[in-house]
Amino acid sequence: MAAPEEPCGGRAGGEPGRDAAGSSGAGRRQRRRRDRAAAAMFRSEEEIGSGESEEESNGVNLMEFSDEILLHILSYVPCTDLVLNVRRTCRKLATLCLDKSLTHTVLLQKDYKVNKDKVKQLMRDIGKEIYQLNMAGCYWLPSSTIDHVTRCKNLVKLNLSGCHITSLRLSKMLSTLQHLHSLAIDVNPGFDASQLSSECKATLSRVSELKQTLYTPSYGVVPCCTSLEKLLLYFEILDRSREGFMLSGQLMVGESNVPHYQNLRVFYARLAPGYVNQEVVRLYLAVLSDRTPENLHAFLISAPGSFAETGATKNLLDSMARNVCLDALQLPKAWINGSGLLQHLKFNNPFYFSFSRCTLSGGHLIQRVINGGKDLKSLTSLNLSGCVHCLAPESLFRKAEDDIDSSILESLVVSCCNLRHLNLSAAHHHSSESIGNHLCQLLSRLKHLLSLALPVCSITDVAANVEKPPTVSNLVPQTFGRKVRIGIQTYPRNLADQANQKIESSVFWALMGNLRYLETLEIIGSSFSSAMPRNEPAIRNSLPPCVRAQSVGDAEVAAISQLTYLQSLTLAQLPNILTGSGLIHIGLQCQHLRTLSLANLGMMGKVVYMSALMDMLKHCKCLRDLRLEQPYFCAGAQFFQALSHCSSLQRLCIVSRSGTLQSDAVMSFMANCLEVIMCHMFMGESLTVCKSLQQSIVRSFQADRPALNVVIFPLLHEDLTEVIRDVPMRHLDEITLFKSRVAEEPPNLWW
Repeated sequence: MAAPEEPCGGRAGGEPGRDAAGSSGAGRRQRRRRDRAAAAMFRSEEEIGSGESEEESNGVNLMEFSDEILLHILSYVPCTDLVLNVRRTCRKLATLCLDKSLTHTVLLQKDYKVNKDKVKQLMRDIGKEIYQLNMAGCYWLPSSTIDHVTRCKNLVKLNLSGCHITSLRLSKMLSTLQHLHSLAIDVNPGFDASQLSSECKATLSRVSELKQTLYTPSYGVVPCCTSLEKLLLYFEILDRSREGFMLSGQLMVGESNVPHYQNLRVFYARLAPGYVNQEVVRLYLAVLSDRTPENLHAFLISAPGSFAETGATKNLLDSMARNVCLDALQLPKAWINGSGLLQHLKFNNPFYFSFSRCTLSGGHLIQRVINGGKDLKSLTSLNLSGCVHCLAPESLFRKAEDDIDSSILESLVVSCCNLRHLNLSAAHHHSSESIGNHLCQLLSRLKHLLSLALPVCSITDVAANVEKPPTVSNLVPQTFGRKVRIGIQTYPRNLADQANQKIESSVFWALMGNLRYLETLEIIGSSFSSAMPRNEPAIRNSLPPCVRAQSVGDAEVAAISQLTYLQSLTLAQLPNILTGSGLIHIGLQCQHLRTLSLANLGMMGKVVYMSALMDMLKHCKCLRDLRLEQPYFCAGAQFFQALSHCSSLQRLCIVSRSGTLQSDAVMSFMANCLEVIMCHMFMGESLTVCKSLQQSIVRSFQADRPALNVVIFPLLHEDLTEVIRDVPMRHLDEITLFKSRVAEEPPNLWW
């Protein structure tokens, strides 16, 4: 038997496998069939009946493989299935399933079918063998589930981000984990550090890596962690309470202890929008400004909007320039713009830079960041999203839409030849007519790229802007008495074929052909903004696309089908999509595709690519996440019938301000797709229709799907922000909210 393919596997990618637990109806029958198949697959030689003919017994028997091969195969199976199901099939598998290589690290973070009883049994059976436990984002598990973690006496790493946990429960758990060195938790309203026992604080004093997500102004457990080397802070504090009261950035009573940073090597802070988050992070930074750790080598602050520099932060940056040598850097744009900071900071072997939204010119990029074009082979991740002038020389009269300076990009490509993650989105990077100097041609040299984000206008051929696709005026013969139809235009049948022949010689087609191992691709319009922002009402009107983007359409999308190993694809604001035929090519060729996000393709008044999308979905057997954003999207029976072919689908999000849906089609889809645990639809339907459908889905499927999260709500309703705040952070951050994710964080920031 061959090993399961990695894209559809479970354990290797942290994805859930099939659960053998019983449920009702069709789900129970399907699982019984799967159990019988699994039993037949895992039966040993001794269990083969003596009455079988010699021909029947000549087939490949799994038990004939070596232990090493079997362990590799089993590594793709979720740990819960290994311990609770597979190991009961025969004696040999009973031994292999408890091998240290399989029980050392237990990943439950996307095992959406795990429940409290399974966790309890898992901890009882192999708790002492677990050294790393990841339960991040298990929002559906009751807080009492955490009590069973105390059986894992040898835990070294523990991730409980997104789990419900109180101060007292945290204290009880940590008191028993004396070997813990890495911890991730949430700090929710009501957290009280004074409730932590002395044994708990002793454990925290040995923790060297801490990831803390703050939902309330607090230091959390940071003051207790006296040996910190890596500190990751996620600020998710809202400016207003549910009752509408303004919140303050002042820390809670008893939260005045000073953090210990003397051994800190990595400091990372990511702020959600809001002034309270800015006020609280300044309290954390105040200690750093007094004394900068000598071993600090990564300093990263991700802050949306305006985050003004203060005297304390200026002192901190000055101290860093004098005393430390960095390997990773990210700062708010206000801290870099107009300052000579980059000229004074020292870098050792940098692996990550992010200058997102900064007014960094091409001259500054070359001279101050990559040292005049010197060797920077250590740099693997670079985020220049929103840096509208980063590929242009300094000029007071330059416009954002002017052509880039190809020599700057060439210096970047030559110096940083080992880049694996590059983000150039949210800017107008227009190439000139110079032969061989197109942005796509230069990026083709980066053979190691795994993820790439580009603006739509950057991938068009320069010749395409001169020789534009046929318009209405030249498609329809201009004869006397002939009326031109206004509305949806018709196109010659051979127009798509002509475009496909032309695109195969285009620079974008060549780029896709050279980046064969690309796993993540984002092509986003430079002026695109999602209709669904974080903490504000929905956006009703969008900005028009760039003029050069008008020639990017179906043929360019078809070029993406060359990426055989593509796992994540985002396409937003491609105005020249006529039929969506390129999507079918992607569905056929990109069999590893797991995440697909499409937004504002083609005409805004009609989903012109619906037929092609439905054909594409029939081939996406490994697709797990689907996000669609289009002003007039009709989520009807045909769409959901096509979507039902995506047997691995787990999360669905549709954003459409004037969109409609058919309730019975949604219910039928949920019944057919047993793996779906998230259904978010922000449509143009009435509040009554939305609430009725949401309640029906929860009532029908919650019992069999413990992690089920359903939000169906009118997009333009005034209470949208209140609904958004109840969405689990895992879903909100990974799929519901639109954003560019390439080089958003340093690679391997957390395990």
